[in-house]
Amino acid sequence: MSQLSTYPLRLPRSIRTGVERMSKQDGISINQFVSIAVAEKLAMMQAQAFFAERRARADMSAFDQLMQRSGGEPPRPEDEP
Repeated sequence: MSQLSTYPLRLPRSIRTGVERMSKQDGISINQFVSIAVAEKLAMMQAQAFFAERRARADMSAFDQLMQRSGGEPPRPEDEP
C-alpha cells in the first residue's frame, strides 16, 4: 500500500467479536484483517464483472462449432472420471 487513509468503521458487536477472534488466530491486527477482507471482496467483485463482460461477448455458435469439430485426441486416463 502506497498511501493509507482512515475510515471510521462501525460494526455490529457480533461481527467485531468474530473479526477480533479471527485476526488474533491469524496473528494479525484487526486493521490488517479488515483491509485484507475488503481487498478480497473488491477482487472478487472485479473478477465477476470481468467474466460477466466476457460472457456477454461470447459467440456461442462459434463455441458449438469448435466443440463439434472432428479430430483431436481422446481424453487422457487421468482426465477420465
